Amino acid sequence: MLDEADDIHPLFYGAPKSTEFKKLRKRIIQNVREAIDHYGMIEPGGKWLVCLSGGKDSYTMLAALYELKWRGLLPVELLACNLDQGQPGFPATVLPEFLERMTVPHRIEYQDTYSIVTDKVPEGRTYCALCSRLRRGNLYRVAREEGCTAVVLGHHRDDILETFFLNLFHGARLATMPPKLVNEDGDLFVYRPLAHVAEEDCERFARAMDYPIIPCDLCGSQEGLQRQQVKAIIDEWERRAPGRRQKMFKALTNTRPSHLLDPAIFDFRGLTTEPRKDNNSSDIPDLR
Repeated sequence: MLDEADDIHPLFYGAPKSTEFKKLRKRIIQNVREAIDHYGMIEPGGKWLVCLSGGKDSYTMLAALYELKWRGLLPVELLACNLDQGQPGFPATVLPEFLERMTVPHRIEYQDTYSIVTDKVPEGRTYCALCSRLRRGNLYRVAREEGCTAVVLGHHRDDILETFFLNLFHGARLATMPPKLVNEDGDLFVYRPLAHVAEEDCERFARAMDYPIIPCDLCGSQEGLQRQQVKAIIDEWERRAPGRRQKMFKALTNTRPSHLLDPAIFDFRGLTTEPRKDNNSSDIPDLR
């Protein structure tokens, strides 16, 4: 990747010149390209609604996608979108000004879901479920209005891993955020191109690029979130055994239905045996 000003997208203007940052940037781009290719995210005539919250993850995703598109490796149209949910104190001008400066086509959508969430969710309960549902519904609507074929979300490897354990501990099921799915209405793809990217890499990248991070003051500030608890557990496992996160994530790509207990995905009743073709006694293990 070249760093001359006329050979990079504006999202990479001012990128650090250090070897460490270049390695980080290369790793993120490779991880994103790998996920896009591995899960078949590119469809002919694709137009992606790239959802931006203003957090480190969505900035990293936007930069990576534009890097790939700039290099001719992502033949789809990109439209950035921020859903302003009406949170008090939300810096509404930060993202549109940033996207204008970066020459990124975008749409800013205002929908006051904040009032709905705070009105409907009882005191002491977390906002995540309702907030997420309302946000997703509005993003699907915007995608249809803009003629998009896919909604692209900034969930990274650690989000996927944490969701797996949330479903395991609290939902009694083995499931997580898939890197690619079709929405319930069947008319839009949902992609997560950061599926192979570590959260730590997103944070280091966004801060090194000095992107204007907008914190989530609605759900992220609530105490006692189950996701926070799961994240703390995984952090402790990683501290005790460095590399465990990646091994657990790798396990999600290496499942054995025949070694689980779900008859809906493996036909245990249909298992049969076959007569041995060779009854040579030498095949019998010596138990002496």
